[in-house]
Amino acid sequence: MNPTNSKVLIGVSGGVDSLVAAAILVERGYSVEGLYIINGFPDRGESEAEAAAARLKIPLHKIDLTGKFKREVVDYFVAEYMDGRTPNPCIVCNKKIKFACLLKKAEEWGFDYIATGHYARIEHDARENKFKLLKGVDRGKDQSYFLFLLGQGELAKILFPNGDRTKEEIRMTASKMGLESLAEKESQEICFIPDNDYRKFIRENIEAVSPLSGNIVDRKGNILGKHSGIPSYTIGQRRGLNISSTHPYYVLEINKARNEVIIGRENELDFHGLTARDVCWISPDYPDRQEIEATVQIRYRHRGADSIITPLLQDKKALVRFIKPEKAVAPGQAAVFYRGEQLLGGGWIEKGK
Repeated sequence: MNPTNSKVLIGVSGGVDSLVAAAILVERGYSVEGLYIINGFPDRGESEAEAAAARLKIPLHKIDLTGKFKREVVDYFVAEYMDGRTPNPCIVCNKKIKFACLLKKAEEWGFDYIATGHYARIEHDARENKFKLLKGVDRGKDQSYFLFLLGQGELAKILFPNGDRTKEEIRMTASKMGLESLAEKESQEICFIPDNDYRKFIRENIEAVSPLSGNIVDRKGNILGKHSGIPSYTIGQRRGLNISSTHPYYVLEINKARNEVIIGRENELDFHGLTARDVCWISPDYPDRQEIEATVQIRYRHRGADSIITPLLQDKKALVRFIKPEKAVAPGQAAVFYRGEQLLGGGWIEKGK
C-alpha cells in the first residue's frame, strides 16, 4: 500500500521513542494521527505529547482507560506479587491496553495501520503471506521480548518505525526536531511506579489483607530469619534478606502456601529448564513440531539460553530444557523463544526445574 494513501494511528506516550516514530511516519508520507492513553497516573508526558503533535501538525486523540488499566495491569501486578510470582506489566499492558485500544480505534475510525515506538521489526513473507516479528537492529534497546503475545492478524496491521534505527539515531532525530529535553530523558522502568519502588506501591494498592510476615528457610526447612511478606521478594534476589553470613544467600523459591521464602547459596540457583504456560506462537510454522531448538530469553536483558523446547499443544504449555543451567528462573516472568533474530513465540514461566 502506498504510504500517501495510508492512514496510521500511532500511540504516543510523550516519550522520545513514540514521538520520533510519528515523525518518521510523517516523513515517509503517511497520514498520521496520534492517540494518547490516559491511565490514571499523572506526569506521564501528556503535555509533551500535545507539544510534539502540534510541532508535527498531526491531530492528537485522547482516551481515558483508567478503569481498564487498573483492572488489567495494576491489579494483575499486585496479585502476582501477592502470589509469590514476578510479574511483567509491560507485556500485559501492550496486549490488553495499548495494542487492543489502538487496533479497536483504528478500525472504528478507518485507519489502515497502527504504530508504536517499540524497537522491533516486522517482516512480511509475500509468497506465503506470513509475518515475522524480528528483534530491533539496536540489540541494546530491542523490545521484541515484550511483544510475544501479538499474533499474525495483529502484525499485519502494525508498523514499528524505530525498529531499523538505533537509540542514538532516535535521539539525534529528536534533537533536530527541537525536542532536546526528550532526547536526554529515559523512560522509567514501570510507567505507573515513578520512583520504581514496587514494594511501596504494592503496600499502597492492596485492597484486602496486608502481606503476612513469615519464615525465611533453607532447603532443609531450617529457619534462618523472618520476612515481611512474600511480595517483597523475587527469585534470585540477594539484597534485603537481613541474614548475617560469611557468604551471600539468594532467594531460590517462594512458597505461598506455607508463606515461606526459601534461600540458599549461589550454586543452588541453577535451573535445568522450565515449564511455560499460556504459550502463544507468532510463527505458525513451529507449534506442531515435537522438539524445537531455540534460544529462550527468561527475562528482559537476559542474553538468552540455548534450549530444546517441547510444545504441549493440548495444554497450551511448553517444556524448556536448557543446554547449560541458567540462574534465577522466576515464575511469572515471560519465557520468549527466538530462532536467530526471529521471535517464534513465548509463554509465562510456571515453574523452573
